[in-house]
Amino acid sequence: MEKSKIQMLYDACNYVFSQKELPTFQQIQWLKNILNIIEAVDVGIDELSSDGSPSSCPKITKGLISGQGVSEITYIHIYECDNFSIGIFCFPAGKTFPLHDHPGMTVLSKLLYGSVYVKAYDWVLEENSSPRTSGLAGSVIDGIFNAPCEPTVLFPRSGGNIHSFTALTPCAILDVLSPPYSEDFGRPSTYFLDFPIPSLPGYALLKERELKLPYDLVVHGAPYLGPPLDVAEDLC
Repeated sequence: MEKSKIQMLYDACNYVFSQKELPTFQQIQWLKNILNIIEAVDVGIDELSSDGSPSSCPKITKGLISGQGVSEITYIHIYECDNFSIGIFCFPAGKTFPLHDHPGMTVLSKLLYGSVYVKAYDWVLEENSSPRTSGLAGSVIDGIFNAPCEPTVLFPRSGGNIHSFTALTPCAILDVLSPPYSEDFGRPSTYFLDFPIPSLPGYALLKERELKLPYDLVVHGAPYLGPPLDVAEDLC
């Protein structure tokens, strides 16, 4: 039986991120190529269906989540182990996921449908391996992405490790994080405010928000309705 696309992604992630060595360029490109062929329907989402007005509880039509039918940012958990996680963020138009970092992580993302404004920074100087809470950062991305588009990848110190998303239309982003967030292992999620420097175009001062979790960030959960994953041989 032919593997589902999400199974192909899981198998590749399990191989690449379970090894002791850092992923090679070829391995990252392999993962990007798999992400590039995944569409919303492959992970249980009908990107066109609204089934009425948006609701805080995601609507399910014909066994698929209605991509146009969410009124809050919604996370669909697909898989997580110590080495990597796979999940999807669905956005209604106008919602923003605030500026946040990914300490020590490699993150691959695929915009499944819609349009999103992305702002991303990297620290100018990495002082140590501990997560930063303030400092000078350089702009890496400041623009609009429209699906279909190439998957993106960020690394611990490059590629726009600190980023935010603002949905211009209903949209969804498929994410692979390696390793996942973990307070216990020194990988907390830190949220920032950015203060652009007029005299230094392309740079900003970033400062941790006073509230660890921004009061205006509401993320609901929804079930994963795509093809089941075969993780019987999972050694994560």
